[in-house]
Amino acid sequence: MKRLKCSSSKNQRVPPPDFTETTVSRGLEWECGLNPMKFMGIFVVCLMGLSVLFSLSVILKNPPSDSFWTVAEARPLDVLPQEATNQEDDLSQAVEVPEDKLLGGLLPTGFDRESCLSRFESLSYRRELPQKPSPYLISRLRRYEALHKRCGPYTELYNKTLTHLKSGQYTSSSDCNYIVWISFSGLGNRILTLASAFLYALLTDRVLLVDRGVDMPDLFCEPFPEVSWLLPLDFPVTHQFNSFNQKSAESYGNMLKKNLLGNLSQSALPPYVYLHLIHNYDDHDKLFFCDQDQTLLQNIPWLIMKTDNYFVPSLFLIPSFEQELSDLFPAKATVFHFLGRYLFHPTNSIWGLISRYYQAYLARADEKLGIQIRVFDTGTGPFQHVLEQILTCTTKENLLPEINRKEPIVTPSGKHKTKAVLLTSLSSGYSEEIRNMYWEYPTVTGEVISVYQPSHEEYQQTEKQTHNRKAWAEMYLLSLMDKLITSSWSTFGYVAQGLAGLKPWILYKPENRTAPDPPCRQAMSMEPCFHAPPFYDCKKRAGVDTGLLVPHVRHCEDMSWGLKLVERDSEL
Repeated sequence: MKRLKCSSSKNQRVPPPDFTETTVSRGLEWECGLNPMKFMGIFVVCLMGLSVLFSLSVILKNPPSDSFWTVAEARPLDVLPQEATNQEDDLSQAVEVPEDKLLGGLLPTGFDRESCLSRFESLSYRRELPQKPSPYLISRLRRYEALHKRCGPYTELYNKTLTHLKSGQYTSSSDCNYIVWISFSGLGNRILTLASAFLYALLTDRVLLVDRGVDMPDLFCEPFPEVSWLLPLDFPVTHQFNSFNQKSAESYGNMLKKNLLGNLSQSALPPYVYLHLIHNYDDHDKLFFCDQDQTLLQNIPWLIMKTDNYFVPSLFLIPSFEQELSDLFPAKATVFHFLGRYLFHPTNSIWGLISRYYQAYLARADEKLGIQIRVFDTGTGPFQHVLEQILTCTTKENLLPEINRKEPIVTPSGKHKTKAVLLTSLSSGYSEEIRNMYWEYPTVTGEVISVYQPSHEEYQQTEKQTHNRKAWAEMYLLSLMDKLITSSWSTFGYVAQGLAGLKPWILYKPENRTAPDPPCRQAMSMEPCFHAPPFYDCKKRAGVDTGLLVPHVRHCEDMSWGLKLVERDSEL
């Protein structure tokens, strides 16, 4: 192999004299016979290569978002940055602001996200709470959770108390007392009565245990950490639940009627008592809402309750509970809203129904209106007078725009506002009529109206599991709307408005199949109505209008004899 080297001819020229000694490298190139222009080209190429390598190293280390590539176009794009779309989990975590993650402290920590997705994901579907829970309510919920953990199913103290129940012996030294809620009536009633029973448990330091019924575990996540709220299947009195009524020997009202408790010493009290608080209860059953009776019930370890009433308003009329309730709920009309948001979280299967429907049909609308229709008339709908009532209410209250029957199309300037209507009813006829109306004619405002109805079961099927799954999903979907129209007397609507924290427009109950005038009115508060309250003054032992005793308990808009909680400054 030949070795390449520079020529050493004595006759070779030296570099031009006008170059300085600092140009050593270039002098060597000349000495090796290289063309100066070629060297300059190689040098520039090397610099460019180094620059490219450096840029690539920076880009690979910190890849740019899509917005980087759209800067030159100088127009907004409705897309997320590449980094965000590839990291959905990180995005969801970033959206959940720590102070709102637990609804201002209302919800407890310690739950596994995957076991109940709705507990965490529902926050992104709702507006902020209209009011914050009181610090005292939060502290009492934490105290209750500790009690439930200590006394809940299969704990040592539960097993000890259960032994006394099985033996039929009364024990005055019980460390844990219980309220057992029997699953009874339709789903809306069950949700409202379970919230009522839980509030009673808070007020009396009892542990709430929930009868499973046909579907409770399928519908609701566990609300309390570590220990279940479900009544164990081997509970010794479960087989009697269906047969309990106001004539049962264990009924508190029946015991009072027969004077079986007045002469008993404390040690002779029964280990459990059945509380009959269904709408057909009598005057003796209603004594449950008297202070002196609460004093007696405090001594009984097990209370077993069956009710189809949201009896919370009457708890506010019991003097011994007055201060505690005031501390728990400074804003009186928030009771079900806070307790409902605390207790009722859809299971993953139900949350799938809710989230898929919401994202498919409702999420992109500028405004969302929920309409809940419950008709008590016999026969199959739709009924023309009900349809007329709905349309009159929506236009009179500016909830939906009127249609323009004179022009084939109305094209106002600017962007078209979209409004989604979620309608729930056992009949499909109402949604079809309203949908066709807004399809066949334009609106006078130019708004684009879309109408959706998830299901139409035709008739109520209380004991059917699939029916209740759809009912719970639809109640929850209604609670995600911006505004609500509900039907008189309907617990389905009460649940939706309470969870939403909205004061709905209530459709008055039609009489003689005639649309009422006015068709609707806005509710005084978001609280549900107690349909069958007692009208009794416990101190005077005489009848009294319980809707006139305190400013925050008034008669309902949709049921003149019912009671509901309102704020002190609410309009009559």
